[in-house]
Order: sequence, then C-alpha cells, then structure tokens
Amino acid sequence: MADPATTAELRHRRVTGVLGLLAGLFTVLPIPLWFVYDGAAPDGNILTRILLTLIGIAFYVAFAAALRTLVSRRDPSLEWVGTLAFGTALLYAVLVMVSLSLEGGTAIASVAPVDPTQDGPLAPGSFLMYGAIARLVTAMFLIAVSAATWRTRVVARGVSVLGFAIAVFNLAFVPSVYFGGEASHFYSAVGWGATAFAASFQFYWVIAAAIAFLHKPKQPAAAPAPVRQAPAFQ
Repeated sequence: MADPATTAELRHRRVTGVLGLLAGLFTVLPIPLWFVYDGAAPDGNILTRILLTLIGIAFYVAFAAALRTLVSRRDPSLEWVGTLAFGTALLYAVLVMVSLSLEGGTAIASVAPVDPTQDGPLAPGSFLMYGAIARLVTAMFLIAVSAATWRTRVVARGVSVLGFAIAVFNLAFVPSVYFGGEASHFYSAVGWGATAFAASFQFYWVIAAAIAFLHKPKQPAAAPAPVRQAPAFQ
C-alpha cells in the first residue's frame, strides 16, 4: 500500500511542475512578437504580448508558492529560504506588472504607433524595473530557490547548478545602469541584453525545473526483510 505522505508529495510535485511549465511557456511565448515589426509595433501586437506575459507571471507566482511549500515539507529548517524565494518572486511579479502597465498605457493613449519601452513620458520610469532592479531580484530568487532545491534534492542537482549559474549571469547586468539608455546596445540600462536576453534565462530555468518536477523521482530500493532464525533446541 502506497504511503499517503509519498502520494501527497508526488501530487504536489505534479502541480508544481504544471504551474512552472505554464509560467515558462506563457512568458517565453511573446518573445517572437517583439521581432515581427521593424519599427513601432501596432497596439494589437503590444497588448497581446502584455496579456500573455501577465498570464505567465500569474502562473510564476503560483509556481513559487507551490515550490515554497514543497521545500518546507521536505526540510522545515529551510522554510525561510523557501519564503525568500517566494517573496522575491512576488516582488519580481510586481515589477513586471507595473512596467507592463506603463507600457500598455502608453500604447493605448498614443494616437500614432510608438515603442512604449522608449517613447513617451512614462518610458524612462520602467528602464531600471526592466533592467538592473529586475536582474537583482531575479538573482535573489534563483539563488534562494537553487539553494533550497540543492539541499532538499527535490530536483536533480544539475537543475540547481543551472539556477546558480543564471543568477550570476543576471548579477553581471546590474552595473548596466552606468552605460546609458540606448535600447539598441547590448549592455546599457535599457539595452536588450539587460532587459530581454538575461531575463529570458530565468524562465528557461523555470521550464527545466518544471520538467524535473513532472518526472517521477526514483524510489529508493526497499530494505531486505530481516531473516528470522529458527530457535535452537538443545
């Protein structure tokens, strides 16, 4: 008969995996929409990628909450690490949603097509939210979640190592605040390296972790039953 605790954890792993997979897919899906038009995209394109990203971010927060609970159940002493991961995921979601609100509002209010990440009075307000601030918060999330998964082994340790590597990569873009605000540059406050390229790797990691959660872990081999010795007669 299956252990109820083991069955509950397997079910929780599947839920966590599904949430992570949906978060990653909905967040990565809008990326091609950025490259459809050479100049400013029409409102339909902008609002579609905003809507898809919002859905992905909602699943991302739910994924972080499920992962926190999974880590806490496996090792209660790491609850604070799981809480840190969830808190930074929530903070990241707020940053993205505020940035998307500024972006969408600019697109809706403008008569002519504009690039809401660059044009309009609200655009500069999102430079650091998309760039250095988001990269720092992302690194905090990945370090916390990678440390928790490494200690609890809820996923393969290769996934945890990948998370640490992506965290360091994101931290490398925090000083981009000193390199101007030219979006066409790879390394600038609002450059495509700091705002898009580095940001995407977090969600590639979420997809990798989700696949690991959906994969049924190997069960440890059962210990052999003790051999009963026959009583000795003298």
